[in-house]
Amino acid sequence: MRYYDRLVFELSKPGRVGFSLPDASEGLAALSGIDSRLMRSVPARLPEVTEVDVVRHYTNLSQMNFGVDTGFYPLGSCTMKYNPKVNEEISGVFADVHPLQPESTLKGVKTVYDCLGKSLSAITGMKKFTFLPCAGAHGELTGLMLIREYHLRRGDTARTKVIVPDSAHGTNPASAAVCGLEIVQVKSDASGLVDVESLKPLLGPDVAAIMMTNPNTLGLFESNIKSIASMVHEAGALLYYDGANMNPLVGVARPGDMGFDVMHLNLHKTFSTPHGGGGPGSGPVGVGEKLVDVVDSQKVSGFHGNFAVMLRALAYILMLGRQNVGMVGRLSTLNANYIKESLKDSFKLPIPSVCKHEFVFDGLADDGSDGGSRPGASTLDVAKRLLDFGFHAPTIYFPLLFHQAIMIEPTETESLETMDAFIDVMHKIAEEAKKDPEVLRSAPHTTPVGRPDETAAARNPILKYSFE
Repeated sequence: MRYYDRLVFELSKPGRVGFSLPDASEGLAALSGIDSRLMRSVPARLPEVTEVDVVRHYTNLSQMNFGVDTGFYPLGSCTMKYNPKVNEEISGVFADVHPLQPESTLKGVKTVYDCLGKSLSAITGMKKFTFLPCAGAHGELTGLMLIREYHLRRGDTARTKVIVPDSAHGTNPASAAVCGLEIVQVKSDASGLVDVESLKPLLGPDVAAIMMTNPNTLGLFESNIKSIASMVHEAGALLYYDGANMNPLVGVARPGDMGFDVMHLNLHKTFSTPHGGGGPGSGPVGVGEKLVDVVDSQKVSGFHGNFAVMLRALAYILMLGRQNVGMVGRLSTLNANYIKESLKDSFKLPIPSVCKHEFVFDGLADDGSDGGSRPGASTLDVAKRLLDFGFHAPTIYFPLLFHQAIMIEPTETESLETMDAFIDVMHKIAEEAKKDPEVLRSAPHTTPVGRPDETAAARNPILKYSFE
């Protein structure tokens, strides 16, 4: 272990200080207005380190963390694209805007919301957006609440079910459940698309909506979407669009034109804001003509949502402009198909058709030995081994349709050289799995932390430092 890989408490030495401030301990309780019963009787046991040790410690931690600024992040279904630095500069200009400012001082902020709303409507085909939701799943919940409100205003109280495909993102059924709706699953057909014949008998007067992602989580475009929309609308229900997979459609096709009535967008995915670790996020919800009157009926967050994320998204859209925004969807689709076709001989490709922004392998290809048994390495082993070569692992074991799923999504911002390097490494790993699978099973070998017991870490997390 390197010296600065240690915990900051392990760097602590009695008497070391990294600041020089006057002693304010006396009278602190009176000055702060805090009840003396709530004040500490003994000082907090904090690490004692110099300023330079603090700086080196946290700088070292930042270098240990993988980010899109440091390498390729092929995280399927998450669209971890590069964030242009001009976005950060522009959002920084508004860093001091406060939600409690008088409205007369926020004309520029209102202009941003208005311009972004018009831009997103043009890109998606929706009529109006609300920017209150602060994440994708928050947007799902908001959209379902709007759908429920729409039915209730029409006096249609029997619609308590939501149809969700078996290939859906996990947040879809969770959001429906939180909204108090019953989830009904519809199966996929052999081609990986919603089985229209299985959907027909599920539609009825008790169905509020169907939640769909298009392209779906296999990266496949739902070619029957117009027929599905017609069936759902004839049954009196609505179509909800999960915008997590909007990236390949940007500038190419619009959910509103497909028949969707409600959708959310992950601004922090499709429109470039960096995310991960719980934030930052923004999940604005757009509605079609039917729901324009109810779109502002749900107050799901304070003030006006996550403004800094919206500002970055607007900067990204304006930077591309009308003439270039269509390249987002086209290049992300081209990149995904290039990697898929380059790797399909080394990894099992259960659905060989043309994909959109992402695709799914079902583990390593059969090696032909022992009657077609697979190499002695799992999808997890492949993901861990990738770390040794400086690439972040793709999404694994999702979607649940395949036992050894490897879900890969390059974005439009990745170069041919980066993808070729990733392809070469994946081929190398597949070859290692055949010749020396133990190399994969014991990976990673070059990272500060090897392969921890992830189940134990989740069930028995250590959240504080023990001085004993």
